[in-house]
Amino acid sequence: MLARLRQRPDLLLLLMASAVPLSFATWSALLNNFAIERAAFTGVEIGILQSLREVPGFMAFTVVFLLLLVREQSLAYLSLLLLGIGTLITGWFPTVIGLYATTVAMSIGYHYYETVQSSLALQWLDKKDTPEFLGKVIAVGSLTSMASFALIWLCSDLLDLGYRFIYAAGGGATAAIAITCWLVFPRFEEKVEQHKTMVLRRRYWLYYLLTFLSGARRQIFVVFAGFLMVEKFGYSVGAISVLFLVNATLNVLFAHRIGRIVGKVGERSALVFEYTGLIVIFTAYAFVTNATLAAGLYIADHFFFALAIAIKTYFQKIADPADIASTAGVAFTINHIAAVVLPVVLGLVWVISPALVFLVGAGLALASLLCSLMVPPRPAPGNETVGIRTSSAVVEPAMESQIDATARSKAGSAISR
Repeated sequence: MLARLRQRPDLLLLLMASAVPLSFATWSALLNNFAIERAAFTGVEIGILQSLREVPGFMAFTVVFLLLLVREQSLAYLSLLLLGIGTLITGWFPTVIGLYATTVAMSIGYHYYETVQSSLALQWLDKKDTPEFLGKVIAVGSLTSMASFALIWLCSDLLDLGYRFIYAAGGGATAAIAITCWLVFPRFEEKVEQHKTMVLRRRYWLYYLLTFLSGARRQIFVVFAGFLMVEKFGYSVGAISVLFLVNATLNVLFAHRIGRIVGKVGERSALVFEYTGLIVIFTAYAFVTNATLAAGLYIADHFFFALAIAIKTYFQKIADPADIASTAGVAFTINHIAAVVLPVVLGLVWVISPALVFLVGAGLALASLLCSLMVPPRPAPGNETVGIRTSSAVVEPAMESQIDATARSKAGSAISR
């Protein structure tokens, strides 16, 4: 029985997905209190820290160069381990520089793991199973997030164990799962050898654009939706925590079902439905005056983002299988362009008019809707966009960095052993 389970790459992906929130939820839940109480942070330091946290996401394209040195599966383990260790040691560095350093370490692990996890899932899974499985990944992550928040409350409020213990417990659990996966699961062979250079292809342009717009909209939700709840409607920490709990519960109950629906109706229909709903939600954010309605919008907003798995499955269907690893890194970088720029720009807009920030979000959702109408009902290589066909037998040259092929081969074979 155990031998059969060890041969299942889908089980490995779910186990690794469960490890991420143990660290990231712990880090996120404790950050503000720890930064203020132990490191004497002001708004200046916390702003710098949040910008530093996003830099590894912006640099995710560099994953492809690490694949010259280490196998993709091993890189997933190393990234999880770095995420765990970065979280584990945070409690021992209650200074400005210490928090900056541990945040960057944690963030490198988190963003590189997320990049590699997306790539491995698209490589290992059958196309017809991918949408529902990605929904399961979201559900498993939400379940362990709920467990993490419950344990944080138990350790801090009831047992009064302190920051060091809680950070160490969350980060240590992630590191332990990473080591266990490394020791227990075999090395799963790549079905297709992945390109070890940065690849950009013209025929993926719609995927790149959808990814960018998705990152921009998500930043508005992450940065400003919660801020609206507190500033305009006076939601307490406890009330915001309840909203987080509701969102996580809905993901556990429905995320895999949403993935199944995406698999049945297709990416085009799923994305059109998502973006139509988000136009309504962002517009309502701009003019909402009722606290209960605002909470409903917040929950619906989060719920709609589960449909974004359709972007990944759209790419899986149009991609050259050898491009998946490289493009996962490029896509993660594209997704984070907005994370670096948008909060600062829209923060200035917020001072003038909070409603305008959400109308910008509605505009981005409208742009996404128009783009989604170009997704074919049945995407495939050579059929990437509606009305624009390329020959599936002809793959245009990629814009690749010029790295000596012999050096790549030697470096890759030496460390993969």
